[in-house]
Amino acid sequence: MIIQLEPSINQDQIQALKNKLGEIKYKANKVTTQYGDYLVCVGKKEFDIRSIGKMPGIKDIHRVSDAYKLVSKKWKVGQSMIDLGDGVKIGDGQFALMAGPCSIESEEQIQKTIAHLKANNVKIMRGGVYKPRSSPYSFRGLGIEGLKLWHSLAKEAGIKIITEVMMVEQIESMADYIDIFQVGARNAQNFNLLDALGEVDKPVLLKRGMSGTLDELLQSAEYIFSNGNEKIMLCERGIRTYENAYRNTFDINAIATLKEKSHLPVIADPSHGIGVRRFVDKIAYASTVAGADGIIMEVHHTPEKAFSDGQQTLNFQEAEEVYQKVRKLREIF
Repeated sequence: MIIQLEPSINQDQIQALKNKLGEIKYKANKVTTQYGDYLVCVGKKEFDIRSIGKMPGIKDIHRVSDAYKLVSKKWKVGQSMIDLGDGVKIGDGQFALMAGPCSIESEEQIQKTIAHLKANNVKIMRGGVYKPRSSPYSFRGLGIEGLKLWHSLAKEAGIKIITEVMMVEQIESMADYIDIFQVGARNAQNFNLLDALGEVDKPVLLKRGMSGTLDELLQSAEYIFSNGNEKIMLCERGIRTYENAYRNTFDINAIATLKEKSHLPVIADPSHGIGVRRFVDKIAYASTVAGADGIIMEVHHTPEKAFSDGQQTLNFQEAEEVYQKVRKLREIF
C-alpha cells in the first residue's frame, strides 16, 4: 500500500496515521522525494482502505501488491517524465536519442561527436570516463579530468551528458559535471550505490543486469526511489543466455512488459543488446516499435579505431540513418 501525504500534514496527523496502521499490523516506511512525501506500507491483513483514506493529511491511497511499490504502475497510472532542462525531456510521450562513444578518449573525439550530435538534433551525449572492463589491461577511461573536459565542451554546445558511475565515492565528484548518472549492468544490484544515488537530485539510468530478471530490475529501481530520487529510467541492454552468435540476447519483450509494470521511462540500448555493428540499427527500430521512450547508442567517428567496443559502434553516417528512421517510426507508432 502507498499513501500519498498532503504537503500540509503535521506530525500529530502522521503519528495518528502510523498508530492506525499499527493497529492493523502494517509497517509504515516514510519516503520523501523531490516531488512528495509517501508512506510505503507493508502488511497482510485485509481491511477497508477507506478507514485510512479518510484520515486528515492524506492526499491519496493505493493498494499495491507488487514487491516493488513506488516504481509500480499500480498506483501511478500515468507515465513519469524526466525534465533535463533546456527543453530536453524523457518519457510521457517525449522520446530521447542518446549517442556517443563507449569511452571518452580525447578532446578531438569529443568535439567531433558534439558536432555530429548538433547536426542531427540529438541532445544527449553518452560516453564513459570510468569503464568497467572484463580485462584489467583494457582502456579504462580518462577519469574525472576527462569528465571535466567533456563537460566544458558539451555545456558550451548545449548538449546534456550521461555517463556511468561505478562507486559511491565517485558520485560527489561527478555530480556537477553530468546530467544523468548511468548504472551499468555489473552494478545493477550494487545496493550501496543505488541507495546513494537515491539521495542525489540527478536522473539515473538503471541498466538491467546481465542475468537479471525484470522483477530484479524493478526492485533495484525501488532502492533508488525509496531513498528519495524519483528521476529514474529503466534500460534494457540485453541479457546473457546460452546463445553465442552475438554478444547478448536483446529482450524486446522487456520493453513492452516494463511499460506495463512500471510508470518509469524505458530506454533501449541496441549497441550492447546485440553487440554486432551491422545489426544495431535493426534492434533500434524494433525497440522503437515496441514502445521504448528512448534509445542509447554507441557512435564514433572511426569505430575501427575506438579504444573500446568498436565492434558494436556505428559510424556517423550509419548513426544518422538510424536517427532519421527512428523519428519516422515514432510518427507511425
